[in-house]
Amino acid sequence: MDYDILIIGSGPAGQHAAWQAARMGQRCAIIERKPRLGGAGLQTGTIPSKAMREVAYLLTRTGGMRQAQSADGRSRYGLLADAVRRKEGVIAQQESVILQRLLHSGVALIPGDASFVDAHTLNVSDAAGRTRNISAGVILLATGSRPRRPANIPFDKKTVLDSTSILNLRHLPESLLVVGGGVIGCEFVSIFAALGVKVSVVDSHAQLLDYLSEDVVDVLADSFLSMGVTFHMKERVAQIIREDNNTLTLLESGKQIRTDAVLYAQGREPNSEGLKVERAGISAKDGWIEVNQHFQTSVPHIFAVGDLIGRPALASTGMEQGRAAMLYAFGGELHVSAENLPMAVYTIPEISYVGKTEREVQQENIAYVVGRANFRDSARGQIIGDAQGLLKLIVDARNEKLLGVHIVGEQASELVHIGQLVMNLKGTVRDLVANVFNYPTLAECYKLAALDCLHQLEQKAQTGD
Repeated sequence: MDYDILIIGSGPAGQHAAWQAARMGQRCAIIERKPRLGGAGLQTGTIPSKAMREVAYLLTRTGGMRQAQSADGRSRYGLLADAVRRKEGVIAQQESVILQRLLHSGVALIPGDASFVDAHTLNVSDAAGRTRNISAGVILLATGSRPRRPANIPFDKKTVLDSTSILNLRHLPESLLVVGGGVIGCEFVSIFAALGVKVSVVDSHAQLLDYLSEDVVDVLADSFLSMGVTFHMKERVAQIIREDNNTLTLLESGKQIRTDAVLYAQGREPNSEGLKVERAGISAKDGWIEVNQHFQTSVPHIFAVGDLIGRPALASTGMEQGRAAMLYAFGGELHVSAENLPMAVYTIPEISYVGKTEREVQQENIAYVVGRANFRDSARGQIIGDAQGLLKLIVDARNEKLLGVHIVGEQASELVHIGQLVMNLKGTVRDLVANVFNYPTLAECYKLAALDCLHQLEQKAQTGD
């Protein structure tokens, strides 16, 4: 065998698998078909969109958003140029960090497209057309996903865009229609509305991010409305037509929406079609690779992790899946990840949550109480001017344990980890009440919400409910 482990894909899942395997003394190589490292997480998805979001967010904090809405074309170009520069600078820096870590760990990097010859052998074809076969005792698939591009949508990377091509725009459209009210769609709504673009949203659901707590999403929707976003909810796209200088979107209801550009953001597809997994005897469903609890495919020495195996399809979970697969492959160790995984939506304002929603708790017939703390009720919230922020705790009325934490507002993606840790350590709402938080901080909202919960629990005890 040429290597102990071959990893296809250099995104977050592949990187962390490689580092873990190298730490265990295994001869490891990553095969990457793109000219740059990092996969969609670094190059075309997570990191670039969040870097652009940071520029947009700073505008909302300084009042620059209003200036952008009335600025001339040259000024608007400058806003996008700032966002693009920040994005590209962060990507370059992170790519250098990843490269140095991989090389320092002794991981070999092999450029080219990989496909199976048999269950232990991959054929790798590089950009010059050269091919060679490489074998390994263990193979890990971490090829990720890409934006879904239905054949009836006339993508052109200029006016009809997906979540990858929109990152490469070099001028701001005056108006943008976002098709899809999910995570990706809402994040781009935030970015472009904050940069002064007139944004509209079409979604088939009654609520944006319909799987989240309604009161949390209401805060986000109010923020969007304040930025001039127009909603077309419970609507579906019938057709998108490219015109000379703009686009015309026809809805099934008969509505017509004319905008400079359209972002189609409805789902992602697995990057598995070129792998020829059938040659290795691997089971796949609609391109998604099926795995067991150890991330083994139907062929035990071939593993798959990250977006390629479907939900939750997060960079954070992909990293842990990569590590867990290697621990099992080379040590027989069952790596138990945290039971409660945090999720974040990097909109303006941020949303983050862990655990169950009220809807889920009600469906399970669990007796519960809800405690809320508004950011404006904390000194830090008043200092930073976040009047809409909200931290919400869902607590089991039987044992006082946290069932869910839901946050919308500044630093939500950071704050959620406090609640996550309490949940994973089987703590109760009283642990939050007993804890001392720095003053003034937004973390104080945990204590305010926890005290709200305790008050309700005491009332329940007194009334016998």
